[in-house]
Amino acid sequence: MDNTLSVTFLGTGTSIGVPIISCDCKVCVSNNPKDKRLRTSVLLNYRDKNIVIDCGPDFRMQMLNAGVKDLDAILLTHEHRDHIAGLDDVRAFNYIKKKSIHLFLSERVLKNVKIEFPYIFTPGDYQGGPKLDLHNLINEEINIAEMCIQPLPVMHREMPVFGFRIGDFSYITDANFIPDETFEKIKGSKILVLNALRKRKHPSHFCLSEALEMIEKIKPEKAYLTHLGHYIGLHDDVNTGLPENVELAYDGLQIDLNYQSKHTT
Repeated sequence: MDNTLSVTFLGTGTSIGVPIISCDCKVCVSNNPKDKRLRTSVLLNYRDKNIVIDCGPDFRMQMLNAGVKDLDAILLTHEHRDHIAGLDDVRAFNYIKKKSIHLFLSERVLKNVKIEFPYIFTPGDYQGGPKLDLHNLINEEINIAEMCIQPLPVMHREMPVFGFRIGDFSYITDANFIPDETFEKIKGSKILVLNALRKRKHPSHFCLSEALEMIEKIKPEKAYLTHLGHYIGLHDDVNTGLPENVELAYDGLQIDLNYQSKHTT
């Protein structure tokens, strides 16, 4: 049986994307497709099962761009709108596949989702809302679509955020602090994805130098940087100055790795 875990970067941009509306900087006017960044999200595909991490305002276009015909689950890292605003577009899978979509999120995130999408939870006479099967996400390993997923608690300034580890792949976005306990869970990852918003220090995200410092401590075989704003610079220019095992991710990038589930479903 094929044990390939495919990871597709659906979006690698910051909360307002790149290019930014009305901005004429060299990054925002670049013709390089790798400088065009939708809001941050990744697709995990394993044995024809699909899981998306985060469901931002570009979710519909990301599903179309990636040719995703079916979806099994969504994992939410936290409640900011650039990570949850696309939940309404789950309706397409409900209608076409005639099924609900599993949604994994913490109690705190659920409270905020209920504020943003009240008609999902108290529809009244309205029958057009997304159909979601809710699962409480805590700091314990979960099994979804034959994938064992380990939550990775990190901090986004004062906000707790979940990253995730699946086999040798670890994914962290919207963080500026990794607790020691989480660091131990990440160690040994062959592929690490980490946010690096810009070159200058930021109060709630790793900047480029901080992300590189963290990568040097974790020592993955390969690291990719995501949640990138226009201040990070041009994709090709930045890549030339990075360590050999580090690259800027870009929308549409796909990486494959061997993964063997510990459980079956």
